[in-house]
Amino acid sequence: MTQTVIALDVGGTGIKCALVGADGDARHTVLHAERHPTGAERGGAAVIATILDIAEGLAATARAKDLEPIGAGLVVPGVIDEVNGVAVWAANVGFRDVPLKALLEARLGLPAALGHDVRAGGLAEARLGAGRGEDYVLVIPIGTGIAAANVVHGHVYTGAHGAGGEIGHIVVRPGGRECGCGQRGCLEAIASASAVGKRYSEQAGRPATAEEVARLAAEGEPTAVEVWRETIDALADGLMTGIALFDPAVIVLGGGLAEAGEALLAPLREGVHARVTFHREPEITRAALGDEAGCLGAALIALDNLMHTKESKA
Repeated sequence: MTQTVIALDVGGTGIKCALVGADGDARHTVLHAERHPTGAERGGAAVIATILDIAEGLAATARAKDLEPIGAGLVVPGVIDEVNGVAVWAANVGFRDVPLKALLEARLGLPAALGHDVRAGGLAEARLGAGRGEDYVLVIPIGTGIAAANVVHGHVYTGAHGAGGEIGHIVVRPGGRECGCGQRGCLEAIASASAVGKRYSEQAGRPATAEEVARLAAEGEPTAVEVWRETIDALADGLMTGIALFDPAVIVLGGGLAEAGEALLAPLREGVHARVTFHREPEITRAALGDEAGCLGAALIALDNLMHTKESKA
């Protein structure tokens, strides 16, 4: 019987979940996938009940497919205490000091691990995706916000308080636009996908997504060209800070803004190259796993947890 782990990636609007192979030729392979609405508008308690019900359903599906579930991994947004398995705070899904690891283990009767969605997705990109084969990988999803996962020798460094990687809140334009965190001029306030769309909309007088801004800039539309130039400049400054702090071999860019492909990557590489002095210039590439990264990351933390438990008992 093929062993599998249950993987759940909880977002503000949807829950991506899968059964991922845990051994042999099926290892790290998605054997079954589902998507469900989060229903965050119902409140945190309802979301917790939904997560546990989905996980239990996945365990039943595994057994029906002649798969043996041996563990579970759950990743959620917000402030996460991964050591104790507690979702400390997650505004988008209504969590406050929720012991999700213990709740999942109690429901499934299996060992479980809890992780942060961005860090888990970064772990998957580093081990299985665009950073595969490299020991020092900085993964930066650029979507509604901007965060980073610093992956060294296949492990994400979370910081003393679980808040490592908040590269979106590096101030790159002092006194600039107000950020949701309360500071002004944060990278996220200028170069996130949502910020790009907002800036263009303010200047052009009509709504647009970041993807549309990238396309219009490529076509030479003046407002889009200027907004895109500001975005690239801010990102290049932000990446230089990441390079100075972490010295990555490769920077992997994901999220909505990376959908622009070379329209983003080519000028960004040029911008970083122009700024590099004594630092070694890393490869800058696009994420390879798409929206499967979070689920695969949840599977990886489940497998790491099982390995750690096994080694502890040895």
